[in-house]
Amino acid sequence: MRLASFQSSFLSTFSLKGGLLRTSFAILFSGALVSNASANEQFASCTAALADKAKQEGVSQQIIDDVFPRLIHQDRVIELDRSQPEFVQTFPGYFSKRVTDWRTEKGKEMYAKHEKLLHELSDKYGVPPHYLLAFWGLETNFGSYKGKMPVLDSLATLACDKRRSKYFTQEFLVAVKLMEREKLQKEDMIGSWAGAMGHTQFMPSAYTHYAIDGDGDGQINLWASEEDALSSAANFLASLGWKRSFRWGREVQLPENFDYQESGYKNRKPLSEWNAQGVKKADGSELGEGDTTAYVIVPAGHNGPAFIAYQNFRVIMRWNNSEFYAIAVGVLADRISGATGIKATLPDLPAYNRKDIIALQSKLNDLGFDVGKPDGIIGPATREGIRNYQISNNMIADGFPGLEVMAALDISIENGTTSQS
Repeated sequence: MRLASFQSSFLSTFSLKGGLLRTSFAILFSGALVSNASANEQFASCTAALADKAKQEGVSQQIIDDVFPRLIHQDRVIELDRSQPEFVQTFPGYFSKRVTDWRTEKGKEMYAKHEKLLHELSDKYGVPPHYLLAFWGLETNFGSYKGKMPVLDSLATLACDKRRSKYFTQEFLVAVKLMEREKLQKEDMIGSWAGAMGHTQFMPSAYTHYAIDGDGDGQINLWASEEDALSSAANFLASLGWKRSFRWGREVQLPENFDYQESGYKNRKPLSEWNAQGVKKADGSELGEGDTTAYVIVPAGHNGPAFIAYQNFRVIMRWNNSEFYAIAVGVLADRISGATGIKATLPDLPAYNRKDIIALQSKLNDLGFDVGKPDGIIGPATREGIRNYQISNNMIADGFPGLEVMAALDISIENGTTSQS
């Protein structure tokens, strides 16, 4: 009798709990539907407002009727916009993944394919062929990967998001006008999650202002035409200020007594002054006596390679505001044109976890070297804080979070995790 009574009680309780679980699930599911419906309504309301703006700016009713009702909110775009990488990439990791033998050989292959056009562009815009090929290789692997997100959907999603609505609203409207102007199909406009498009990953505004018809077919199509893409890249770089007959920079040897406080963009000097200080080309030859202004970069600290950057280096950074990117473009361009690449050995550095850098920033702040709110990003303030710490502790002041700095600050790095002593 007791067992039967227990079984009956258990089954009754289980049935009751099952009912509660089903009820709870139904409430949650209903709530999710309401939330999803609300989000869809907000997106529909936003795209309707975008349609009104498009009409006011001259977009035809036919395009509005064809495009706007078919816009789809891309949840993944918002996720990517909000996400931050777990690891902080150091120069050796970045460079070794981008300046590769494959990209070098493919660049030479593309040079042979487009040699006539590339030299015509060089004559007209002053940008040598190997630089155009390097940009193309780094942006999309010479067109083999142009992104996979629907551009108009992505831009509309970002335009309807509060974080950067003003910027992406403008880019979205420009993209719609481009679609109409170039007779593009919505389904063919595929790119990055942020709306960069084609072989050279132009944002809509860059596409509008700098893209040109390179193949003479009366259309500017940065997806389908390699000639359009290369011509547009040359025009864009010239518009950004590319200096004809000048290099991007070069790898250099620094003298043993080099004061690393003199590195960085703020310390620009004529080549003749760097030459007088003992800075030499990577092969040990004289740097030269010219009056060209340049500055020294040590992207991996004093244990890594050193570069001297000329004005065109800053032009590359106007395309992509990253010193790592600009060095990669320059060295890949050199290799495509027949050079051997960099001579210095890349130091073996760990892939710092963002927590490692936050711990570093927190420790520097605690010691009075203000780097601002710890965010895990190695920006100018963090590099300056590191440099000041190094100066006060008689270390080489390269402003780099090398292993010596991490050890001196008692920040231990173990398998991507960090602990502070």
